Amino acid sequence: MKKYLMKGNEAIAEAAIRANCRHYFGYPITPSTEIIEYMATKMAKVGGTFVQAESEVAAIYMVFGSAGSGKRVMTASSSTGISLKQEGLSYMAANELPAVVVNIMRTGPGLGGLGPSQADYFQATKGGGHGDYRLIVLAPSSVQEMADFIIDGFDLADIHRNPVMILADGVLGQMMEPVTFKEYEPIAVDKSWATTGAEGRERNVISSYNLQNEAGETKALYLEEKYRKMAEAEQRWESYLMADAEYAFVAYGTSARIVKGAVEELREKGMKVGMIRPITLWPFPKNAFTPYFNQIKGYMVVEMSAGQMIEDVKLTVNGIAPVEFYSRQGGITPQHKEIIEKFEAVFCTQGVFA
Repeated sequence: MKKYLMKGNEAIAEAAIRANCRHYFGYPITPSTEIIEYMATKMAKVGGTFVQAESEVAAIYMVFGSAGSGKRVMTASSSTGISLKQEGLSYMAANELPAVVVNIMRTGPGLGGLGPSQADYFQATKGGGHGDYRLIVLAPSSVQEMADFIIDGFDLADIHRNPVMILADGVLGQMMEPVTFKEYEPIAVDKSWATTGAEGRERNVISSYNLQNEAGETKALYLEEKYRKMAEAEQRWESYLMADAEYAFVAYGTSARIVKGAVEELREKGMKVGMIRPITLWPFPKNAFTPYFNQIKGYMVVEMSAGQMIEDVKLTVNGIAPVEFYSRQGGITPQHKEIIEKFEAVFCTQGVFA
């Protein structure tokens, strides 16, 4: 299979085209700009539609309209731009519209900076817009996964009629690695709900406005049950050297890449350490932890944030074992040596597990 040396952002755009995405609406922002640049160059060549909107708000509502017609559509931005899209994402989730939204995270809050961050975890997984809704959130940790998860994302969006977010950071968006593209096999999904014209059938109406409280509660309970089923079906994770582990790191994205090296070095020192890497941030992969409840004596969460995913880890572990934390912020990635030093300081005494 042919390999291409590409930036993560470029791999995302190429994979989207190969997954039959033919509509892209966006607005440029660092460090995601290569995605819109790639789409501007390629989309017309495959018979698709590309629009650089006047704002992030305009872009998400263009996505809304295109998704409502049943077409595969994508947008991408970075942190502050995703914040502006939150109202539209809430509308799309309420109307059960499939689409893929990419967030190549940069630092915040506010304008922040252009360096990598993982501080949008709450925004992505808890519902950054108003109301009770959920997005499926996939977190790649390599350029190859950037490509693979886009394809998976479009399929999941269609299967569940729900927006899907790819949550990556500026390191993954800008780094270059070899990537292969699997031949896409289209899935069969019913899109009889789409607003494609009503000739010969009852018209379809897409609206989330409920004037009667009873109707609003019925819709809310329906969505709640839908999200429960999604949470049961779509948990994804990687378990690394967990079979005999006594202590475990938990990390995703770029942080997980660095932690993997730290795990290997600690293993060389004779310490039984493993790692759980959440791939779906929502639904959070609780099932990844349950086999080890009677085995793991302590967890260390590593994030490029002040501590966000750690809350889901603590809720999952539920006090069975202590959960510690290491982080870097402001655009600085976690440091291999410092991760090991923190782990040994917390869990070891004179090189022996405490």
